[in-house]
This record gives sequence, structure tokens and C-alpha cells, in this order.
Amino acid sequence: MDGAGIRPAILEIGERLATHGYFVLLPDLFYRSGPYEPMDAKAIFSDPEKRKILAQYFSLATPANVMADTGTFLDWLAAQPDVKPGGVGTTGYCMGGMLSLTAAGTHPERIIAAASYHGGRLATDAPDSPHLLAPRMKARVYVAGAIEDNSFPDDMKAKLEDALTKAGADHLIETYPARHGWVPRDMPTHDPACAERHWKTLLTLFDAKLKA
Repeated sequence: MDGAGIRPAILEIGERLATHGYFVLLPDLFYRSGPYEPMDAKAIFSDPEKRKILAQYFSLATPANVMADTGTFLDWLAAQPDVKPGGVGTTGYCMGGMLSLTAAGTHPERIIAAASYHGGRLATDAPDSPHLLAPRMKARVYVAGAIEDNSFPDDMKAKLEDALTKAGADHLIETYPARHGWVPRDMPTHDPACAERHWKTLLTLFDAKLKA
């Protein structure tokens, strides 16, 4: 999911991915904050009160908490009779992009493909920054940034590129001619052409690693 929570536009991404033959798990990473109504992604950008509520959700969806959950998710998937044995792929949007890469470094024996689309804070000075996990990653990593994204500027891209390269990680970082949040259809920055490019690159990654 992205930073606006579970809602129809995000469910549609999971459903579309499933039509390509994948068993898809879409966890609600805000569950620690209790039940919530589907958010209006466009209103979040214009309503300060909604942003305050969202900040409370973020405060509990820390990388440490989500990675603890991820171990449970992976165990559950492995126990499902419809799930083929082998590696797992992850993808995420906005905050989910950061968590996708964090998961690849936290569970390197199980995650063999990891994607991040308009993910933010991928290489920061924080002790839990995903780029610090690069030496542990065994997944093929794909990162798509935007030309207009304060959460993933050029210097951060360079820092992530440097970390992945030095670690010998199989990776590709690209910049799309879009703004932060271009994939989900309900975002004010949604870009249909770049969203379709996202599908092409995501399926290329997953098909190569998960269907091989």
C-alpha cells in the first residue's frame, strides 16, 4: 500500500496483479491505529486535519513494526496450499516503496524481487534507512523515482545507487517523467502513461524472478 492506506485504488492494484497469475497479499499497515474509513487521497493534500490524522497512523507504522509483521506475512503465505514454494516478490508505493526495500534487506532468504515506485526516504541518515540494508539484499531490486519528488531527490538517488552498487546488488534505478504518487488512480498526481509503464516494469521483474 501507499501512505494513504487501503482503499479502492490500492485494492485495484492488487487485483490486477493477481490476474497475471500471482497470489497477492495486501496487508493493512495502519491496523495498529484501529479501523478507519477509506481515505480520499486528494483531500489529504488539501486538508491539514486529515494530514494530522495520517501522521498518527505513520507514527505506529514504523519500519521495525512493519518488518515484524512481514515475518508473519511470509510465514502465512508459505502455509497456503495455493502458494507455490519459492521466493516472494514485494512492491510498494510511497511509504510502501521504502518498506518494500526494507523487507528485501530484512528477509533476504525469502524475498527475491523487490520494487519501489515513487518511494520516499530510501537513503537517509536514519539508522533504519533501507540503503543500509543493501549488503544483505539478495533480491533483484527495481526503483522508479519521479522527476518531481522532494522525498526522493537526486542526491538520495545517487546515495541509494552507490549503496546498491557497492553491495553488488542486482538493481536498476530509473526516473519517470512524473510527480510523486503517479501510480494509484485516485492520487492528484496520477499519470496514466507512467502508471502503465509501472505495470510493464513490475511484471517484467516478477515474471523473470518468480515465474522462472
